[in-house]
Amino acid sequence: MISKAIAILLYLCVVMYLGYKGWQTTKRPTDYMLAGRQMSPWVMALSYGATFVSTSAIVGFGGAAGLFGFPLLWLTFLTIFVGVFVAMVGFGKRTRRMGLSLNSHTFPELLGRRYGSSFIQSFAGGIIFLFIPIYAAAVLIGISRILEISLGVPYEAALVGMTVLLAIYVISGGLKAVMYTDAFQALIMALMMIILLVGTYAMLGGVTEAHSALAKLAPLMPEKLKLGGMEGWTQGARFGSPLWLVIYTTIVYGVGIGVLAQPQLAVRFMTVPSDRELNRAVLVGGIFIPLMTGVAFTVGALSNAVFMEKFGKISIAMAAGNMDKIIPIYIEKVMPPWFAGLFLLGMFAAAMSTLSSQYHVGGTSLSRDIWENVRGRAGSVLSSRFGVTLTVLAALAWAWILPASVIARATAFFFGLCAAAFLPAYCLGLYWKGMTRAGAVVSMVGGFATSMFWLLFVHLKESQAIGLSKALFGMDSLAAGAAKGSSLWLMQWVDPNVVALPISLVLAFVVSSFTQKMEETHVERCFENIG
Repeated sequence: MISKAIAILLYLCVVMYLGYKGWQTTKRPTDYMLAGRQMSPWVMALSYGATFVSTSAIVGFGGAAGLFGFPLLWLTFLTIFVGVFVAMVGFGKRTRRMGLSLNSHTFPELLGRRYGSSFIQSFAGGIIFLFIPIYAAAVLIGISRILEISLGVPYEAALVGMTVLLAIYVISGGLKAVMYTDAFQALIMALMMIILLVGTYAMLGGVTEAHSALAKLAPLMPEKLKLGGMEGWTQGARFGSPLWLVIYTTIVYGVGIGVLAQPQLAVRFMTVPSDRELNRAVLVGGIFIPLMTGVAFTVGALSNAVFMEKFGKISIAMAAGNMDKIIPIYIEKVMPPWFAGLFLLGMFAAAMSTLSSQYHVGGTSLSRDIWENVRGRAGSVLSSRFGVTLTVLAALAWAWILPASVIARATAFFFGLCAAAFLPAYCLGLYWKGMTRAGAVVSMVGGFATSMFWLLFVHLKESQAIGLSKALFGMDSLAAGAAKGSSLWLMQWVDPNVVALPISLVLAFVVSSFTQKMEETHVERCFENIG
């Protein structure tokens, strides 16, 4: 316990020093919101990866892998192809160039200026400010659960302590402080995950032996999961079954595609001075991100075999039904004590890197994209700091009231919502000169409305918990009244993004094809730096 406390203290000293360095050089709004547009490619890539991969990925989705097994590795594939290659190469360069042409400081401001619409900027900023605290709360819950299990800190005290700690350097230092600390934290995370993977396979006798042992546990799959379609941790779920839909529509598709429209990630493309830095960042991101997610999902699944060998129980039984506790318990019960301290540092790093970015983008959305946009005049670093403070408090409030086993679900919800609301307008805005203001507005509003309708009235996990569908229509989901086993009945397990994103995309194309084109001079200005 003492060694863990000393390690954490040293780690926090480094983090605070880096935050101080960021504060020292943060003088203008551009410094606070875009790190002065002069960030190195290595820092940007590590910051991007550390922001993308948080305790929600390691603890939340690692715990989900304890339930669903190796099929979650499809999400790792998408993080490589979509989250790194498509995002950095396909979107990153155009985002940086267009952001420079339009002098954009935030993701909503980029969209608003691309379409010449203050409504689009405020609408996008409003979505981010209102809903990113839910995603941030999921990350905050993850690290607080680890502190609860690893150090015996009361859960509520951990929530408050982490919030105060992060608020100090995010509010004061802006994006420079965030990215400097992200890069340091990413290195700790990488070391921790390599040791975790090697140690897990060693305990089970090697790669082949580990996978074979996990495959043999299929008869022990809990009855509730079997009824949902699960056949085993290596076998996955039956095609078209409720849990197959959860795995591939909510987790794999929702998060894997949603990464393209994450405002806290997209803004990083505008922090480097040239395309050359983005090219260099691809290699770093291409190694770091799959290392993080691949290890978490593999170890999460294999934890069943390790727990069975050592304790005669599978993961979900060890965690008493709360999948958010699977990875923390695995570390404490199975890994050597010295690694538990390293893992705690790694989780601090994962949580703080992502939370700091979430707080920053939520706060700048409120200050820059709503408050300053409505007033029609530029604000100051002080107004941005006030916005960040409100985002921090909102995230703490959500973390206090959200239920157990919510980390992966809250993360997937925010990723999917951003994809439905932003991705068509963002992607087409970067590549299609014929995209119109009306097309962007209808696409964004339509995608957001469809996503929220599906979440409130159709997708069972959320509609049941919220209770609005039950209050208005007498059933937990509007799809629940259909014949059991029918296509309509299965819709209650289909993620909102599967429906909302295609609708948003169709609206963007159709409305843009039949509405007034934007002024040619404005469009040319948007694309002046894009070949």
